[in-house]
Amino acid sequence: MTQRPNTPVLDTPVFNKLALIGIGLIGSSIARVTRARNLAGHIAISSRRAETLQRAEELQLGDSYSQEVADAVKDADCVIVCVPVGASEETAKAIAPHLKPGAIVSDVGSVKRSVIDQMQPHLPSNVHFIPAHPVAGTEKSGPDAGFETLFDNRWCILTPLPGTDADALDRLSRFWTACGANMETMEPDHHDLVLAITSHLPHLIAYNIVGTANDLETVTESEVMKYSAGGFRDFTRLAASDPTMWRDVCLHNKDALLEMLARFSEDLSALQRAIRWSKGDELFDLFTHTRGIRSAIIDAGQEVDLPDFGRQAGLNSGQQKSDSGKASE
Repeated sequence: MTQRPNTPVLDTPVFNKLALIGIGLIGSSIARVTRARNLAGHIAISSRRAETLQRAEELQLGDSYSQEVADAVKDADCVIVCVPVGASEETAKAIAPHLKPGAIVSDVGSVKRSVIDQMQPHLPSNVHFIPAHPVAGTEKSGPDAGFETLFDNRWCILTPLPGTDADALDRLSRFWTACGANMETMEPDHHDLVLAITSHLPHLIAYNIVGTANDLETVTESEVMKYSAGGFRDFTRLAASDPTMWRDVCLHNKDALLEMLARFSEDLSALQRAIRWSKGDELFDLFTHTRGIRSAIIDAGQEVDLPDFGRQAGLNSGQQKSDSGKASE
Protein backbone atom coordinates (compact mmCIF):
# COMPACT_ATOMS: atom_id res chain seq x y z
CA MET A 1 0.00 0.00 0.00
CA THR A 2 1.40 3.36 -0.94
CA GLN A 3 1.19 6.40 1.28
CA ARG A 4 -1.77 8.44 0.16
CA PRO A 5 -1.84 12.22 0.33
CA ASN A 6 -3.65 14.02 3.12
CA THR A 7 -7.40 13.99 2.74
CA PRO A 8 -8.65 17.38 1.48
CA VAL A 9 -10.82 19.74 3.47
CA LEU A 10 -14.50 18.85 3.06
CA ASP A 11 -16.95 21.36 1.63
CA THR A 12 -19.73 19.99 3.86
CA PRO A 13 -19.03 18.57 7.34
CA VAL A 14 -19.90 14.94 8.01
CA PHE A 15 -21.51 15.92 11.34
CA ASN A 16 -23.10 19.13 12.53
CA LYS A 17 -21.93 18.44 16.09
CA LEU A 18 -19.27 15.98 17.22
CA ALA A 19 -18.84 15.23 20.92
CA LEU A 20 -15.57 13.81 22.22
CA ILE A 21 -15.68 12.21 25.66
CA GLY A 22 -12.05 12.16 26.74
CA ILE A 23 -9.32 14.28 25.18
CA GLY A 24 -6.07 12.33 25.39
CA LEU A 25 -3.87 11.33 22.45
CA ILE A 26 -6.66 9.85 20.33
CA GLY A 27 -9.36 12.34 21.29
CA SER A 28 -7.13 15.35 20.69
CA SER A 29 -5.98 13.94 17.36
CA ILE A 30 -9.62 13.48 16.31
CA ALA A 31 -10.31 17.08 17.34
CA ARG A 32 -7.33 18.39 15.37
CA VAL A 33 -8.11 16.53 12.16
CA THR A 34 -11.81 17.36 12.48
CA ARG A 35 -11.00 21.05 12.71
CA ALA A 36 -8.36 21.01 9.97
CA ARG A 37 -10.49 19.09 7.46
CA ASN A 38 -13.93 20.55 8.30
CA LEU A 39 -15.41 17.23 9.43
CA ALA A 40 -17.83 18.73 11.97
CA GLY A 41 -19.52 22.09 12.41
CA HIS A 42 -19.09 22.05 16.19
CA ILE A 43 -16.65 20.10 18.36
CA ALA A 44 -17.78 19.56 21.95
CA ILE A 45 -15.17 18.28 24.39
CA SER A 46 -15.75 16.70 27.78
CA SER A 47 -13.24 15.55 30.38
CA ARG A 48 -13.68 14.75 34.05
CA ARG A 49 -10.42 16.48 34.93
CA ALA A 50 -10.64 20.27 35.02
CA GLU A 51 -6.95 20.72 34.22
CA THR A 52 -7.21 18.49 31.13
CA LEU A 53 -10.23 20.41 29.94
CA GLN A 54 -8.46 23.71 30.53
CA ARG A 55 -5.47 22.53 28.51
CA ALA A 56 -7.73 21.43 25.66
CA GLU A 57 -9.27 24.90 25.64
CA GLU A 58 -5.83 26.53 25.66
CA LEU A 59 -4.96 24.43 22.61
CA GLN A 60 -8.27 25.47 20.99
CA LEU A 61 -9.15 21.86 20.26
CA GLY A 62 -12.91 22.40 20.39
CA ASP A 63 -15.76 24.87 20.31
CA SER A 64 -17.24 24.06 23.71
CA TYR A 65 -15.84 22.45 26.86
CA SER A 66 -17.58 20.79 29.79
CA GLN A 67 -16.86 18.45 32.65
CA GLU A 68 -20.50 17.35 32.38
CA VAL A 69 -21.02 14.82 29.59
CA ALA A 70 -24.70 15.82 29.40
CA ASP A 71 -23.73 19.24 28.05
CA ALA A 72 -21.24 17.79 25.57
CA VAL A 73 -23.52 15.16 24.01
CA LYS A 74 -26.66 17.31 23.86
CA ASP A 75 -27.82 17.53 20.21
CA ALA A 76 -24.63 15.78 19.01
CA ASP A 77 -24.89 13.83 15.76
CA CYS A 78 -21.93 11.70 16.75
CA VAL A 79 -20.42 10.90 20.15
CA ILE A 80 -17.00 9.26 20.25
CA VAL A 81 -15.97 7.83 23.61
CA CYS A 82 -12.18 8.19 24.01
CA VAL A 83 -11.66 6.78 27.51
CA PRO A 84 -9.76 3.70 28.78
CA VAL A 85 -11.84 0.60 28.02
CA GLY A 86 -12.43 -0.05 31.71
CA ALA A 87 -14.43 3.19 31.94
CA SER A 88 -16.74 2.33 29.03
CA GLU A 89 -19.73 1.22 31.10
CA GLU A 90 -19.59 4.22 33.41
CA THR A 91 -19.41 6.53 30.40
CA ALA A 92 -22.31 4.81 28.63
CA LYS A 93 -24.49 5.21 31.71
CA ALA A 94 -23.59 8.89 31.96
CA ILE A 95 -24.31 9.81 28.34
CA ALA A 96 -27.35 7.58 27.71
CA PRO A 97 -30.11 9.88 29.05
CA HIS A 98 -28.84 12.85 27.07
CA LEU A 99 -28.35 11.38 23.59
CA LYS A 100 -30.59 12.66 20.83
CA PRO A 101 -32.53 10.10 18.75
CA GLY A 102 -30.54 8.98 15.72
CA ALA A 103 -27.15 9.91 17.17
CA ILE A 104 -24.16 7.73 16.36
CA VAL A 105 -22.27 6.50 19.43
CA SER A 106 -18.81 5.06 18.88
CA ASP A 107 -15.52 4.54 20.70
CA VAL A 108 -11.79 4.11 20.02
CA GLY A 109 -10.90 1.21 22.35
CA SER A 110 -8.55 -1.57 21.27
CA VAL A 111 -10.81 -4.18 22.89
CA LYS A 112 -14.22 -4.61 21.32
CA ARG A 113 -16.18 -7.46 22.93
CA SER A 114 -15.80 -6.05 26.43
CA VAL A 115 -16.68 -2.52 25.28
CA ILE A 116 -19.82 -3.82 23.59
CA ASP A 117 -20.83 -5.79 26.70
CA GLN A 118 -20.24 -2.74 28.88
CA MET A 119 -21.94 -0.10 26.74
CA GLN A 120 -24.73 -1.71 24.71
CA PRO A 121 -27.10 -2.54 27.62
CA HIS A 122 -27.19 1.10 28.74
CA LEU A 123 -27.62 2.88 25.41
CA PRO A 124 -31.15 3.71 24.20
CA SER A 125 -32.50 1.77 21.24
CA ASN A 126 -33.02 4.93 19.20
CA VAL A 127 -29.28 5.61 18.77
CA HIS A 128 -26.76 3.85 16.54
CA PHE A 129 -23.98 2.16 18.52
CA ILE A 130 -21.04 1.38 16.21
CA PRO A 131 -17.84 0.28 18.02
CA ALA A 132 -14.59 1.32 16.33
CA HIS A 133 -10.84 1.06 16.78
CA PRO A 134 -8.42 3.39 15.00
CA VAL A 135 -5.19 1.38 15.04
CA ALA A 136 -2.87 4.32 15.53
CA GLY A 137 -1.05 6.04 18.33
CA THR A 138 2.22 6.84 20.04
CA GLU A 139 3.55 6.23 23.54
CA LYS A 140 2.58 9.79 24.47
CA SER A 141 -0.67 10.74 26.22
CA GLY A 142 -2.73 13.81 27.04
CA PRO A 143 -4.22 16.58 24.90
CA ASP A 144 -0.80 17.91 23.87
CA ALA A 145 0.16 14.55 22.35
CA GLY A 146 -2.33 14.58 19.48
CA PHE A 147 -1.64 15.67 15.91
CA GLU A 148 -3.70 16.00 12.75
CA THR A 149 -2.00 13.29 10.68
CA LEU A 150 -2.11 10.52 13.28
CA PHE A 151 -4.68 8.49 11.31
CA ASP A 152 -3.27 9.03 7.81
CA ASN A 153 -2.85 5.65 6.09
CA ARG A 154 -3.62 3.80 9.32
CA TRP A 155 -6.46 1.31 9.69
CA CYS A 156 -9.72 2.00 11.47
CA ILE A 157 -11.59 -1.20 12.30
CA LEU A 158 -15.37 -1.08 12.74
CA THR A 159 -17.13 -3.92 14.56
CA PRO A 160 -20.82 -3.21 13.84
CA LEU A 161 -23.48 -5.19 15.66
CA PRO A 162 -26.15 -7.22 13.85
CA GLY A 163 -28.87 -4.96 12.48
CA THR A 164 -26.70 -1.82 12.45
CA ASP A 165 -28.24 0.94 10.35
CA ALA A 166 -26.47 1.03 6.97
CA ASP A 167 -26.67 4.82 6.63
CA ALA A 168 -25.17 5.36 10.08
CA LEU A 169 -22.40 2.88 9.31
CA ASP A 170 -21.65 4.64 6.03
CA ARG A 171 -21.59 8.03 7.74
CA LEU A 172 -19.11 6.92 10.40
CA SER A 173 -16.98 5.26 7.73
CA ARG A 174 -16.93 8.49 5.74
CA PHE A 175 -15.82 10.36 8.85
CA TRP A 176 -12.87 8.05 9.49
CA THR A 177 -11.94 7.99 5.82
CA ALA A 178 -11.88 11.79 5.88
CA CYS A 179 -9.57 11.52 8.91
CA GLY A 180 -7.16 9.70 6.58
CA ALA A 181 -7.83 6.13 7.73
CA ASN A 182 -8.23 2.95 5.71
CA MET A 183 -11.42 1.12 6.68
CA GLU A 184 -11.91 -2.49 7.74
CA THR A 185 -14.86 -4.35 9.28
CA MET A 186 -14.44 -7.27 11.69
CA GLU A 187 -16.45 -9.40 14.05
CA PRO A 188 -15.66 -8.22 17.62
CA ASP A 189 -14.13 -11.46 18.94
CA HIS A 190 -11.94 -11.81 15.87
CA HIS A 191 -10.78 -8.22 16.31
CA ASP A 192 -9.76 -8.95 19.89
CA LEU A 193 -7.76 -12.01 18.83
CA VAL A 194 -5.97 -10.13 16.04
CA LEU A 195 -5.08 -7.21 18.30
CA ALA A 196 -3.94 -9.56 21.07
CA ILE A 197 -1.05 -10.73 18.88
CA THR A 198 -0.33 -7.56 16.88
CA SER A 199 -0.52 -5.03 19.73
CA HIS A 200 -1.38 -6.29 23.19
CA LEU A 201 1.20 -9.09 23.45
CA PRO A 202 4.11 -6.93 22.15
CA HIS A 203 3.32 -4.32 24.80
CA LEU A 204 3.25 -6.96 27.55
CA ILE A 205 6.58 -8.34 26.37
CA ALA A 206 8.04 -4.84 26.39
CA TYR A 207 6.81 -4.12 29.91
CA ASN A 208 8.23 -7.44 31.07
CA ILE A 209 11.65 -7.04 29.42
CA VAL A 210 12.10 -3.55 30.81
CA GLY A 211 11.11 -4.85 34.24
CA THR A 212 13.55 -7.76 33.94
CA ALA A 213 16.42 -5.41 33.05
CA ASN A 214 15.59 -3.25 36.03
CA ASP A 215 15.69 -6.26 38.37
CA LEU A 216 19.05 -7.63 37.19
CA GLU A 217 21.62 -7.44 39.96
CA THR A 218 24.58 -8.15 37.66
CA VAL A 219 23.85 -5.25 35.28
CA THR A 220 23.88 -1.74 36.71
CA GLU A 221 21.25 0.85 35.90
CA SER A 222 23.92 3.06 34.33
CA GLU A 223 24.89 0.22 31.96
CA VAL A 224 21.26 -0.27 30.94
CA MET A 225 20.98 3.42 30.10
CA LYS A 226 24.40 3.63 28.44
CA TYR A 227 23.88 0.73 26.05
CA SER A 228 20.18 1.15 25.36
CA ALA A 229 20.87 2.09 21.72
CA GLY A 230 20.35 -1.63 21.12
CA GLY A 231 16.95 -3.33 20.97
CA PHE A 232 16.25 -2.46 24.60
CA ARG A 233 15.63 1.19 23.68
CA ASP A 234 12.75 0.24 21.39
CA PHE A 235 11.15 -1.85 24.11
CA THR A 236 11.30 1.12 26.49
CA ARG A 237 9.26 3.17 23.99
CA LEU A 238 6.46 0.61 24.09
CA ALA A 239 6.79 0.29 27.85
CA ALA A 240 6.31 4.05 28.21
CA SER A 241 2.68 3.79 27.07
CA ASP A 242 -0.19 4.85 29.32
CA PRO A 243 -0.41 2.46 32.34
CA THR A 244 -4.15 2.91 32.85
CA MET A 245 -4.94 2.10 29.24
CA TRP A 246 -2.80 -1.03 29.21
CA ARG A 247 -4.02 -2.26 32.59
CA ASP A 248 -7.56 -2.09 31.20
CA VAL A 249 -6.57 -3.79 27.94
CA CYS A 250 -5.12 -6.74 29.87
CA LEU A 251 -8.17 -7.07 32.09
CA HIS A 252 -10.72 -6.69 29.29
CA ASN A 253 -9.10 -8.89 26.63
CA LYS A 254 -7.66 -11.49 28.95
CA ASP A 255 -8.97 -14.63 27.17
CA ALA A 256 -7.41 -13.75 23.82
CA LEU A 257 -4.29 -12.40 25.50
CA LEU A 258 -3.79 -15.51 27.64
CA GLU A 259 -4.12 -17.64 24.51
CA MET A 260 -1.46 -15.58 22.73
CA LEU A 261 0.80 -15.67 25.80
CA ALA A 262 0.56 -19.47 25.84
CA ARG A 263 1.47 -19.66 22.15
CA PHE A 264 4.35 -17.26 22.69
CA SER A 265 5.64 -19.28 25.65
CA GLU A 266 5.66 -22.44 23.53
CA ASP A 267 7.56 -20.73 20.72
CA LEU A 268 9.99 -19.21 23.22
CA SER A 269 10.69 -22.67 24.64
CA ALA A 270 11.43 -23.95 21.13
CA LEU A 271 13.84 -21.03 20.60
CA GLN A 272 15.50 -21.79 23.93
CA ARG A 273 16.07 -25.41 22.86
CA ALA A 274 17.52 -24.33 19.50
CA ILE A 275 20.02 -22.08 21.27
CA ARG A 276 20.87 -24.68 23.92
CA TRP A 277 21.58 -27.40 21.32
CA SER A 278 23.30 -25.02 18.86
CA LYS A 279 20.77 -25.63 16.09
CA GLY A 280 22.07 -22.90 13.81
CA ASP A 281 19.93 -23.86 10.82
CA GLU A 282 16.73 -23.53 12.86
CA LEU A 283 17.80 -20.13 14.16
CA PHE A 284 18.77 -18.92 10.69
CA ASP A 285 15.44 -20.06 9.21
CA LEU A 286 13.47 -18.32 11.97
CA PHE A 287 15.38 -15.05 11.65
CA THR A 288 15.07 -15.12 7.85
CA HIS A 289 11.32 -15.67 8.05
CA THR A 290 10.74 -12.89 10.58
CA ARG A 291 12.91 -10.50 8.58
CA GLY A 292 10.56 -11.07 5.67
CA ILE A 293 7.59 -10.10 7.84
CA ARG A 294 9.29 -6.79 8.63
CA SER A 295 9.73 -6.15 4.90
CA ALA A 296 6.06 -6.96 4.28
CA ILE A 297 4.99 -4.41 6.91
CA ILE A 298 7.07 -1.74 5.19
CA ASP A 299 5.64 -2.72 1.79
CA ALA A 300 2.13 -2.38 3.25
CA GLY A 301 2.85 1.25 4.15
CA GLN A 302 2.60 0.66 7.89
CA GLU A 303 6.24 1.54 8.64
CA VAL A 304 9.04 3.58 7.10
CA ASP A 305 12.23 2.03 5.72
CA LEU A 306 14.58 4.67 7.10
CA PRO A 307 17.70 4.48 9.28
CA ASP A 308 16.91 4.54 13.00
CA PHE A 309 13.20 4.05 12.16
CA GLY A 310 13.06 7.62 10.83
CA ARG A 311 13.38 9.09 14.32
CA GLN A 312 15.57 12.02 13.38
CA ALA A 313 13.79 12.71 10.11
CA GLY A 314 10.47 12.60 11.91
CA LEU A 315 11.19 15.23 14.53
CA ASN A 316 9.49 17.95 12.51
CA SER A 317 6.91 15.78 10.77
CA GLY A 318 3.70 14.63 12.42
CA GLN A 319 3.25 11.79 9.93
CA GLN A 320 6.73 10.38 10.46
CA LYS A 321 6.30 10.66 14.21
CA SER A 322 3.23 8.48 13.73
CA ASP A 323 5.25 6.01 11.64
CA SER A 324 8.26 5.83 13.93
CA GLY A 325 6.57 6.08 17.32
CA LYS A 326 3.65 3.74 16.81
CA ALA A 327 3.06 2.42 20.29
CA SER A 328 -0.65 2.08 19.65
CA GLU A 329 -3.36 0.06 21.27
